[in-house]
Amino acid sequence: MRGVVTVCCLSFLLCLLVMVESDEDYTEDEEMIMSLILQDDSQPEAESRPSAQFYRCTKDAWRMPGQYIVVMRNGTHVNQVERTARGLRAKAAKRGYLIEILQTYSGAFHGFLVKMSSDVLHMAVKLPHVEYIEEDSSIFAQSIPWNLQRILQHNHEPGKYSPLNDGAKVGVYLLDTSVQVTHREIEDRVMVTDFNSVPEEDGVRVHRQASQCDSHGTHTAGVVSGRDSGVARGASVNSVRVLNCQGKGTVSGALAGLEYIQSSLMSQPISPVILLLPFVGGFSRTLNAACRTMVESGAVLISAAGNYDDDACLYSPASEPEVITVGAVNSADQPLSTGKTGTNVGRCVDVFAPGDDIISASSDCSTCFTTKSGTSQAAAHVAGVAAVLLNLSPNSSSAELLQQLLYHSVKQVMNPQSLPQDHRLTTPNMVVALPDPTSTLTGEDLLCRSVWSERSGASGFATTAARCRHGEEMLSCSSFSHNGARAGERVEVRDGQKECVAVNGNGGQGVFAVARCCTGHKAQCQTIESPERGADAECPSEHQLTGCSSSSSSGEVSDSDRPLHGSRRACPAKRGVTSYASCCHTSSLECHLKEHEPTAVSEQVEVSCEDSWTLTGCQALSRGSAAHGAFALGNTCVVRSSGGGKGAAAIATCCRHRPSHQPRDH
Repeated sequence: MRGVVTVCCLSFLLCLLVMVESDEDYTEDEEMIMSLILQDDSQPEAESRPSAQFYRCTKDAWRMPGQYIVVMRNGTHVNQVERTARGLRAKAAKRGYLIEILQTYSGAFHGFLVKMSSDVLHMAVKLPHVEYIEEDSSIFAQSIPWNLQRILQHNHEPGKYSPLNDGAKVGVYLLDTSVQVTHREIEDRVMVTDFNSVPEEDGVRVHRQASQCDSHGTHTAGVVSGRDSGVARGASVNSVRVLNCQGKGTVSGALAGLEYIQSSLMSQPISPVILLLPFVGGFSRTLNAACRTMVESGAVLISAAGNYDDDACLYSPASEPEVITVGAVNSADQPLSTGKTGTNVGRCVDVFAPGDDIISASSDCSTCFTTKSGTSQAAAHVAGVAAVLLNLSPNSSSAELLQQLLYHSVKQVMNPQSLPQDHRLTTPNMVVALPDPTSTLTGEDLLCRSVWSERSGASGFATTAARCRHGEEMLSCSSFSHNGARAGERVEVRDGQKECVAVNGNGGQGVFAVARCCTGHKAQCQTIESPERGADAECPSEHQLTGCSSSSSSGEVSDSDRPLHGSRRACPAKRGVTSYASCCHTSSLECHLKEHEPTAVSEQVEVSCEDSWTLTGCQALSRGSAAHGAFALGNTCVVRSSGGGKGAAAIATCCRHRPSHQPRDH
């Protein structure tokens, strides 16, 4: 009975093959196919043939299991290729497998492409005339996507994305939508946590496809650590879902997500750890405070600036000073602008990064890619660069990491005219970049950045203050006014933290305070105030003078005289003016002045510190003109003036840690 059933089944399969391929002529190989079908696999083949070789791609991530290229021996006729393909189909059908011949080749070589289960391979390698079988695999265009090319420095190998490391020592928490963890870009790199706090979707009555819910998170995760699109391809990512399928969440949900992460880190510590916040909401004191607490506990928080073509200080968590806030640029290194929207800007932005047409993982399928634009993508780039830097210096604090990001960034590439006029001075003109392979920067190097306050009111003696972040030391304080009406600046201490306070002058339109905030100083620093108006503010012995400030009680411009850097280190004061000296003590710190006094009248004067020296103080010295004030751009002191007179000179205080081989000056 069993034999009858077998013969019937085999006859049916043969008929099925003839029906499916009735348009082909089987006359010359019908006998071969019948013999293959009727062959008893329990018995050895009449003619023992060696198996063909089988090869697969050495890059596991690029393999395409289930798709195989069958290469025939040299001299094989095209008819034999077709007969071999049909024979393989027949043998597979006998075992209950369906295969699909996708392509035949008869040019550079003879063979065919077949889609089949790997279980059929042992039959395929036994087919006559087969030289070898190769598993199909992916190939890729070798031009680096513009965003990865942009963050590389010039000394990297051309045409290849080659960061100093892959960030493998760093853990990243991604607060976003859900993530498609089976995507080839991020498979085995992203762990989905059990946290889920999202609101109901607006106006949705039907169930969404999973791919729609995973879209934003999958793309962002790919930018951070994707195999081919990622910045830090060894960093591990933990997905914390705080956004729904529409990309919408709540402040309360984000707070719950931060609390979940804090609890997780207490039970299973990860260090270094980055929290990526690719979202913004309206200004929230509570969300900012929660982010600040996370930074104080040792985490690095990186946030999107927002896509509203607005002041980032109006949004959270972008407005929190302890968070590293990221704006977006396009491939021309200009602020991202897309129709009615664009990157947020202003003093609350710390750095910019690529955010336009960024290629990364798509949730449409496990091998799909797509492009997205926005400050979420920019923030993901900075998270990747931060992972590379933390891999080099795992003990760096959030403040030290920000200084390193700014140090390695590409500076003054954005056209200031592309920024809103109210934010041109306060927006940092820096685009993130990976460290140059030749860089010798360490976590102990003296690094400084400028922190701008908001603009003060226009009333007389209105004040505004700039503060450094936790872990930074204020080494100088200056002020700036667009029309030059200012009464100077002073250094105060409030709640144990130094503040750079700028004072609006008579007839002023508002003034800015500019704090020079530094890490790596390794010094004990203090601010010395003039004992009385008109008296010098002098540093104690063995202290270095890192910057001077001055304020006037009359409401008039109060630039002081040239700082003293000889045997006395002091900030002179004019009559009716109070001076403030920023003084630091450490055996390795050394400082000197650089001054630029133009030979002709100029509304803007600049002076820069030499390589290996860091600008800690920037000061204007009026030569009869109205000095609008002084501020730092990178390592350059900038002074602006207007009116009569001979303009103003720019005075830079430049400091560094003395090289170990250099003796100390006495």
